[in-house]
Amino acid sequence: MSIPQISEFTIRRHANAKSFQRGEAYYEAGAVNAITLRGHLLQADVAGTQARPYHVNLSFDSSGLTSVNCTCAYDLDGWCKHIVATMLVCARNSECIEQRPTLEQLLDRLDHIQTQRLLQELVAEYPPLIEAIDRHVSWMTNPTDKQITIKSVRRSTLDPAPFRRQVRQILKDTVRYFEEGYEEDPIAEDLLSVVQTAVDFSERGEGENAIAILEAITSTCAENWDDVAEYGAENDEIVGELNNAWCEAILSVELSPEEKVDIQINLEAWQDQWNADFGLVMEALRQGWDYPPLLQVLQGNITERGAWEEDVPDYADDLALIRLKILEGQERYQEYLYLAQAEGQTQQYLTMLGRLGRVEEAIDAAQTQMNSMEEAFALGKTLSKQGALEQALDIAQSGLNLPGNCQYELGIWTSDLAVELGNREAALLGIKAAFQIKPSLVDYQKMAELTGESWESVKTDLLTIVRTYSGWGTESAKVNIFLHEGLIDDAIAIANELSSNYSELIHQVMSAAISHNPSWVIANARRRAEKIMDAGKAEYYCYAVEWLKKARNAYLESGKKADWLSYRENLMQTHARKRKLMGMFKQRGME
Repeated sequence: MSIPQISEFTIRRHANAKSFQRGEAYYEAGAVNAITLRGHLLQADVAGTQARPYHVNLSFDSSGLTSVNCTCAYDLDGWCKHIVATMLVCARNSECIEQRPTLEQLLDRLDHIQTQRLLQELVAEYPPLIEAIDRHVSWMTNPTDKQITIKSVRRSTLDPAPFRRQVRQILKDTVRYFEEGYEEDPIAEDLLSVVQTAVDFSERGEGENAIAILEAITSTCAENWDDVAEYGAENDEIVGELNNAWCEAILSVELSPEEKVDIQINLEAWQDQWNADFGLVMEALRQGWDYPPLLQVLQGNITERGAWEEDVPDYADDLALIRLKILEGQERYQEYLYLAQAEGQTQQYLTMLGRLGRVEEAIDAAQTQMNSMEEAFALGKTLSKQGALEQALDIAQSGLNLPGNCQYELGIWTSDLAVELGNREAALLGIKAAFQIKPSLVDYQKMAELTGESWESVKTDLLTIVRTYSGWGTESAKVNIFLHEGLIDDAIAIANELSSNYSELIHQVMSAAISHNPSWVIANARRRAEKIMDAGKAEYYCYAVEWLKKARNAYLESGKKADWLSYRENLMQTHARKRKLMGMFKQRGME
């Protein structure tokens, strides 16, 4: 089967502006390799910052993409840069994709004995695989009915022993990492992966098996945490994730009073033993789905107190989001909307209206309930996926006037959508809003394209933004914009304030300033070089020589060769005993 048609606008709609920009850079650098298509699954290796490549998986059917994931740690909005790079290959160079047989086709070539031999060889090559096989054999030989709706509890048919062993091994590995002096340990990532297994069971309607796994994880951590605590390991992150996972599992099954008591007793003991806080789980256990205020809300009777009869706890939002997730999985959409509205989950409320195709209702609600850029961004993307592009643009533009922390991402997305719709004015306003938060030469040039004849007046405003912007990490962007406009003195003003850690950027300014202000280049380069040479740190002499090359070029450019020769002679006399430095002088033609 061929891959579905993917447009670049579709890619932009699923990724924030930064991810798209970085993903396009990865694509252009040829970072996507080993891209193969096996039936309904497309896989790619994408070179990144780690030694091993990241793995991207795209699943699809006749209607389009069904799932997209990457092994990187990215957990922000939309697709990561590795997924974007892979999608761009699909959109621009689909002929590079290699057709390969599916797993089913490969296994069909083997008989029973060959299949067993294959598994034995794989386990010999990857020993941890035996634990995964152990768990899956347990699940496959003890099948359970898969339901989504809340149901009477059944005893777990899953053996928790492999999960206990897995958690113990993670804790042992963490101790070994600490003892071997590693700065980063695998505990958080590896434990959260085990917790995710329980979450997966809850999502499939197998809450009782999820509870069995969570009991294994929680008890093993509580019993063995002292082994890693003495090395400074903290449990806040894992306890937070366990709270959410336990809450979802408990709310996915109907527990008897006896079972609730058993779980409560265990949780209280683990709290004391592990110095943890399972308040969220305890509340979910107490309320279930029969909590009177909650029942009123789910029937559409919404009051100012929402789904609470007493003071609202700090974890109320977490509990509401878990309930909404379960209601969505059960396709109880009206109850979802009631609960989202009652608990002030505006983003979930508006986007669900949009996803249900109730576009006008979502827009009307947004007029009175939308209070942040994040809510507008989420609703805008939802409406665009529904094909309501004009309405999505209106919502996005409204969002740019609201408070929030995603102005850059929302501005770029709004601008891209406006360009798609041929609305140049809206495109300019969106990208300008983004530029105010994070100036860049790319966006500066895009605005020049969008404004046309009125560019000069717009440029004045943009340069004022650049000169007054004080955000961290934009030195390069500001320098690039100033050099692009030939504003050498502005670029020099920035370079003057930079430490030599920004040597590449300072060299860029010096190269541009040699003909404009050679005296500055000479003075600045000499100062930086002399600081290194006077300190006598041989490992940094190479940098000193690079600064001196800039000074020499400026001397020669300004017709002061004699001054350069005199300065060089003085340096060689002053530092004559520094053999490594003198050797570099000769190698680099500085003698």
